[in-house]
Amino acid sequence: MGAGKSLVSQHLSDKLKRQVVSTDELIVKTEGRPITEIFAQSGEPYFRALEKKIIQEVAAKEGVIIDCGGGVVLDPENLAFLKQKGIVFYLSATHEKIYQRIKDQTHRPLLNVPDPLARLEELLAKRQAFYEQADYIIDTNDNDWQRVCEEIEMIIRQHAEERIPDQ
Repeated sequence: MGAGKSLVSQHLSDKLKRQVVSTDELIVKTEGRPITEIFAQSGEPYFRALEKKIIQEVAAKEGVIIDCGGGVVLDPENLAFLKQKGIVFYLSATHEKIYQRIKDQTHRPLLNVPDPLARLEELLAKRQAFYEQADYIIDTNDNDWQRVCEEIEMIIRQHAEERIPDQ
């Protein structure tokens, strides 16, 4: 959350002419209610089950950019589904940087707590080992989204070239 996934995925979509699929947007569309409401009325376990179903569906698609919510890695099967056909990137940032980016947003149910900065630090500590299972880790602390997109594009091109057999 707040690392720039949505921004970067949209830039990559424009540049690479690929569709972006947001797992959070699909969950909202499927449920017909915002994520904050899903968490409040049905709880996080219910949300994570929806998320897993959506991940299974979108991970089977070819040539799409998948913008996943930050908690998707909590279920190891989600990461396995994503890695089957794709390249998984972890856009990393410190909890302080993330807080600066999202402190005025109200649609983040896990941060609707008295001390959101401490909660971010706790979430990152809990999820770090899962995040580091990504194929590539890209630091986004400097907010240079163009550099981040270029780095991801280069990696995608390298993977595409590796799949083309020598003639």
